Amino acid sequence: MEPIPAGSESDLYATAQHQVDLAADMLHLNDDLRAVLREVKRILQVQFPVSRDDGRIDVYSGCRVHHNIARGPAKGGIRYEAGATLEQIKALAMLMTWKTALMALPFGGAAGAVMVDPHTLSRRELERLTRRFTTELRLLIGPERDIPAPDIGTDPQIMAWMMDTISMHEGYSVTASVTGKPVEVGGSVGRRLATGRGLTAVLLHGMRRTGLALDGATLAVEGFGAVGQTCARLLAAAGCRVVAVCDRSGGWWNDAGLDVDALARVKAGGGRVRDANVPGSAITRAELLSLPVTVLVPASVESVIHAANAGAVRARVVVEGANGAVTPAADAVLQEAGCLVIPDILANAGGVTVSYFEWVQDLQSFFWEEREIEDKLDHAMRRASEMVWQAADARGISLRRAAHLIALGRVARATEVRGIFP
Repeated sequence: MEPIPAGSESDLYATAQHQVDLAADMLHLNDDLRAVLREVKRILQVQFPVSRDDGRIDVYSGCRVHHNIARGPAKGGIRYEAGATLEQIKALAMLMTWKTALMALPFGGAAGAVMVDPHTLSRRELERLTRRFTTELRLLIGPERDIPAPDIGTDPQIMAWMMDTISMHEGYSVTASVTGKPVEVGGSVGRRLATGRGLTAVLLHGMRRTGLALDGATLAVEGFGAVGQTCARLLAAAGCRVVAVCDRSGGWWNDAGLDVDALARVKAGGGRVRDANVPGSAITRAELLSLPVTVLVPASVESVIHAANAGAVRARVVVEGANGAVTPAADAVLQEAGCLVIPDILANAGGVTVSYFEWVQDLQSFFWEEREIEDKLDHAMRRASEMVWQAADARGISLRRAAHLIALGRVARATEVRGIFP
């Protein structure tokens, strides 16, 4: 995978603050309120020991960041990633504040990480690390305070260990303390596919808004994890032709359409996209990003489309499946080229929306059927998308600017109404 240019262009926190400044200018926020919204509320950094299977003890670093909790308890993912940085986690916490506000969910924004490659740990080591990290975060975590969810390198099993650890400390089952859990311990049906399903709903709404035909439209997906696979499958079923997918190993291209199910089976078995035996030609990530497709979905990590490669993008629509997939400099290039960009805080908000449904179900001990979850998610995504489109049309601005304008306005009003304590 080609390197992303160094400097502020790839600084996700600087990008997040830049979006705050743009929205604050349009909202005419005073300097005091702007200063509050530009910075995170609290940071908990921890170093903790973990016993390895061979008897060694290694010390790991982790953190949890809260950006703003004016609208409700903190909500956001936990990632296990060797290269995670505090600045990155601060940015993700801020993005989650805007995402939950845009979706009108009663949450604030949080994010957390352990700086570790989970693939270097055995299952028992992974469980010990998770339980110890959760204990370190016990100061913050709880249904009314901070509700973690899975992110890069974590999954429902890790969420189950986190929930069980909190429950052991409290002396009773606290199922609402995390989301993204297995359904056997209070997880919600429909959660695993929620981000990809929400992205699909927003994209379909956007295509109707712009008059783009879905039937025969071509799709390229960069990042073939849960989000990429789900939107590829749903869009293929709706008439879109999936012509290219890739992961870290590289990918495949076939203008006649790829066998998405065959590719997904390879990934489910622990393989790589490049290992699949499907008709088509091998392709690199750089080549995929430059294909002349109707829709491009960057769904892996941040800053995939940046100043150095944005000019090569020929898609008519780019939908951010990953947080911060398009840098500000790249955004300007894409807009100048007439490419429609559907921003992350709208496009990938399906996951946190169904996490909200899971939290509500746990609190009331009453669970909905999967069709109800899907209908509620589809309604929430289309409602938020239409609101963003209306704001963009009314002001003559991009969807990203409109989304941040709505989200920042809601958080600013909540912050003003609550006031400054003491």
